[in-house]
Amino acid sequence: MTVSLIKLTALGFAWPGQPELLNIPTFTLDRGERLFLKGPSGSGKTTLLGLLGGVQTVKRGNVHLLGTDLAKLSASKRDRFRVDHTGYIFQQFNLLPFLSVEENVQLPCRFSKERAHRAEARHGSVVEASRHLLAQLGLAPDLGTRRADSLSIGQQQRVAAARALIGSPELVIADEPTSALDADAREGFLKLLFAECSASGAGLLFVSHDQSLAPLFDRTLSLSELNRAARPLEN
Repeated sequence: MTVSLIKLTALGFAWPGQPELLNIPTFTLDRGERLFLKGPSGSGKTTLLGLLGGVQTVKRGNVHLLGTDLAKLSASKRDRFRVDHTGYIFQQFNLLPFLSVEENVQLPCRFSKERAHRAEARHGSVVEASRHLLAQLGLAPDLGTRRADSLSIGQQQRVAAARALIGSPELVIADEPTSALDADAREGFLKLLFAECSASGAGLLFVSHDQSLAPLFDRTLSLSELNRAARPLEN
């Protein structure tokens, strides 16, 4: 029996003193699947991503990633599990400005031996893995030694994607990663992102307001289709 990459069962979550924000009876994401998740601000998308990464824990129900129930792990083990198996592309990129481009990309491998081993197995070394990803994402080799904060917004976005992809995590989560790009750049970025996810067999959960991108994905879902909470109030 194949284990889903993500499986949510009877999930419920509310912030202290607030009405229930998320009530999701069931949801699955398969390995290698590309899913476009849409929903307005305030619908709970960012909270859901935090639950999938184990940053927050459910109040009821279960979040399984690769068959592991995240709620049964300690906080430190959830952190380790997240860095081993999940790559994030944040809306604000969250690059460390005082590090070089290549150092930013290599960060997950500094915290995860598993990601480092996979990078070495595929590319020979973590350094070569970072350079390969940057090249695949259209960044010139001479940018690798520059500080991350010296790059344009579009270049920083590609560095953030390379960081998420290094070490072949099984799950890639992208939170509004194309909001700063024009239409042509968005489509080109997605093609490269899809190619890298396909090469490693990663599942992709892509969160965006931009519904014009939805046809590029295997499946599209609105959070309102999943979430039975009466009135989501915050993101």
